[in-house]
Amino acid sequence: MKIIHPKDALNVSKTEGINVTYYLFNEYEVHYNEQLPNSTQTWHHHEKIWETLYIIEGELIAKWKENGVEKTEVIKAGDIIETERTPHTFSNNSVRVVKFLVIKQMPKGEDYREILKTDKVIDQ
Repeated sequence: MKIIHPKDALNVSKTEGINVTYYLFNEYEVHYNEQLPNSTQTWHHHEKIWETLYIIEGELIAKWKENGVEKTEVIKAGDIIETERTPHTFSNNSVRVVKFLVIKQMPKGEDYREILKTDKVIDQ
């Protein structure tokens, strides 16, 4: 088992108002974000990775573009977002810090749901 503490991770404070703790592994990445009040991420997209966000606390305004059309939705604690490869940004228009996890991976296009649901061996 490997335990990685925040002090051993890569910690970055971005000028756009996001504090990120990056946990980098060979085949995936997990990072913990705290997006400050009244801040907006730079519009961006990913060409090779798949990004999944889980909102822990607070709410963000998600904006993304599909076929050149900008869409907007409020995302709240408990919501999961898959950005796919669409251009996107997130804004925190509140007075509270929004906390969320991001998982980045490079999918191979195979369906592993059954293995993910059942791969548990009980040890005695």
